[in-house]
Amino acid sequence: MSFDVTAIRDQFPILKREIDGKPLVYLDNAATTQKPQCVIDALVEYYTTSNSNVHRGAHRLADEATRCFEAARDTVKEFINAPKREEVIWTTGTTESINIVAHGLETLLSPGDEIIATGMDHHANLVTWQQACKASGAVLKTVPVTDDGELDQVAYEALLNEKTKFVAFPQVSNALGTINPVKAMTKKAKEFGALVLVDGAQGAAHGWADVQEIGCDFYVFSGHKLYGPMGIGVLWGRESVLEDWPVWRTGGEMISTVTLQESTWNVLPYRFEAGTPNVADAIALGEAIRWFSSLDHDSVVAHEKALLDHATKLAKEFDGLTIVGNAKEKIGVLSFVLDQGHPADIGFLLDRQGIAVRTGDHCAQPLMARFNVPGTARASFAIYNTLEEVDALFVALKKVRSMLA
Repeated sequence: MSFDVTAIRDQFPILKREIDGKPLVYLDNAATTQKPQCVIDALVEYYTTSNSNVHRGAHRLADEATRCFEAARDTVKEFINAPKREEVIWTTGTTESINIVAHGLETLLSPGDEIIATGMDHHANLVTWQQACKASGAVLKTVPVTDDGELDQVAYEALLNEKTKFVAFPQVSNALGTINPVKAMTKKAKEFGALVLVDGAQGAAHGWADVQEIGCDFYVFSGHKLYGPMGIGVLWGRESVLEDWPVWRTGGEMISTVTLQESTWNVLPYRFEAGTPNVADAIALGEAIRWFSSLDHDSVVAHEKALLDHATKLAKEFDGLTIVGNAKEKIGVLSFVLDQGHPADIGFLLDRQGIAVRTGDHCAQPLMARFNVPGTARASFAIYNTLEEVDALFVALKKVRSMLA
């Protein structure tokens, strides 16, 4: 099936913007993706016709909002191939999802237990485990990163032992684009009886969120990296694990009974969803997932690979540019430095030419230290990007390099 990128682009209003008189070239998709019109329409439709709190109301609007809200949960269940809808918990995003799990670990771990994270983790998937270890007396160990930007699998297997109680790793590195072998890593951890969390913030946007295929116990992702709104995300947890997992926040909705002396918790998933939920964004995320799932997956993958291959070829031919992260398996992320100029300067000068990239440490300071760089400039591609936009990036970089010389 051919991939009609022009038809895709027409569905994203923001791509028609100009920056200082130049067409916007948006290459910051690993930070957040843009939203198709159908997702924007879903938000407007909810607030225009059905705005109401869910679950508790006895009127028409509350019933409509509840049905749409819970239908979005069903959409997520199907998208990630979860066994049960009750395992899908709404959160504000990947960070909150991980914190819910980490809070439970603080009470479940004992001194001397071990957590394994990695040297390429986003801070949200590293700092949380540091804090859990401090609170519980557990020990944090990390999988090193190779020169190519891959997780050292030999070292990983050597870290696993009978003290390993919990393992967390990213499905895809947000800073390098490395695709990690999460199914194989999960299988190894399970040989020692460890619980496994997969950070799918970058992986879900590429259709790789099959939790039964991976075999993990927790899978987390954010809506805004999946063509959906900001402020909504998902924690999926295996029912047998979640049933006894300590609650994080308390309040309305997550309770079953309350007296002046004690309370009992609601059933899944509501025991982890205290307070008024983000109804509109959950509904819009459901729409984003339906939109994304309607595309031909193989064509999407082929298109994004073509973008990365073209960018990598131009990067290798570009004098003074060094790619940071050369894993064999990558998504559309090109992280790089120039021999002249700080990444922040590169980003500023590209912006003056209408090119939007990310610069800095990408919330992965240990990884930047591993490669001995203060940060990188990162171009990250999505389904609406074009080969012409990749060309525009490198034309702009030539101008940047001449200005920094």
